Amino acid sequence: MRPRCKPQLGYPVHPLRFVTHQNERTRREKVVKVALISPPFIAVPPGDYGGTELFVAQLAEGLRNANVEVAVYTTGDSTVNAERYSLYPNSQWPIKVPEHAWIRETNHTAWAIEHAARTSDIIHVQSAQCLAFSRFTRRPFVLTLHGPHEAHLSEFYSHYQHVQYVAISHAQAAMESMPKINTIHHGIDLGPYRFIEKKQRYLSFIGRIAPIKGTHIAIDVARRAGIPLKIAGEVQPIYKEYFEKKIKPQIDGEFVQYVGRADLNAKNELLGNSMAMLFPIQWSEPFGLVMVEAMACGTPVIATPGGSVREVVQDGVSGHICRSVTQMVKRLQNLALDPANIRQYVAANFSVEKMVEEYMKVYEKLLAEQPLTTAA
Repeated sequence: MRPRCKPQLGYPVHPLRFVTHQNERTRREKVVKVALISPPFIAVPPGDYGGTELFVAQLAEGLRNANVEVAVYTTGDSTVNAERYSLYPNSQWPIKVPEHAWIRETNHTAWAIEHAARTSDIIHVQSAQCLAFSRFTRRPFVLTLHGPHEAHLSEFYSHYQHVQYVAISHAQAAMESMPKINTIHHGIDLGPYRFIEKKQRYLSFIGRIAPIKGTHIAIDVARRAGIPLKIAGEVQPIYKEYFEKKIKPQIDGEFVQYVGRADLNAKNELLGNSMAMLFPIQWSEPFGLVMVEAMACGTPVIATPGGSVREVVQDGVSGHICRSVTQMVKRLQNLALDPANIRQYVAANFSVEKMVEEYMKVYEKLLAEQPLTTAA
């Protein structure tokens, strides 16, 4: 299979000139190109499931809007509005054979980094295994930490102290010890998310159907509150037994409905019209982008504390943070949050523009620390 080493989308590029001051009298300018390397399993942006891929799409297009030249290494069926390169023509999700997926990602990563090292000035990756290839280039590396804290990964990171790490919440960053780590919250483009002021009497839940996501707890909350629940999300093979035993028996098509996986249109319909989205998280969630998506529709989030929740939801403004099922039910029975204020809260705190600005600061800092060499 021949890699596609030519951009798949042509358009005029207006690259930003990062300026780094060497001292009070001198400065240097250089046109900078950022390579965003996404895993080779889900298109950018994703059709439905794919938080990392949505992040890459939002960051790429946000950087372009800020006049930064950017290249995205992804699957061939991606549609992100940026210069695109692909080795594999199609998405491959869900992963069926982990060993095959490992080979595919290793091949994609090695190819992408080799190409990006010749054509870009900063290499921004999304998965830990990419770091192994940073040994073969002098280009500055950025890794956004999308997954949970794991001791074996932190030990792996300790071998790559030259890499700039970005945590997606302060809660996540607090669990790591790398010397170069910043926190940047995810941002979203509010444009595609419909603001709906008048809500319907039902609750929503969107996420992987998994114990750590608390799908069974959401059903319990809905039944105790006497408010119907609509559930959307992927049932991964590893959690099929959980779905069959704990969730499916409670789905009656009326009070508890399961609508399957949700693309953007389905999210707008499901989240926008619901009186609240339930987020009974049972683990240290690194970020939880769906909370921002719900609030972008003007829908409050009723959540349990865990990981980033207190950073994403402002209690009493964009939702409520509850310590028990009983407290969640009580909040739902006395819900009085203004949808317009919720939408404004997202615009002020989780916009793409704010996220892009923070990443540009990281890029500028790296370029100030490391002399630039001309990309081949």
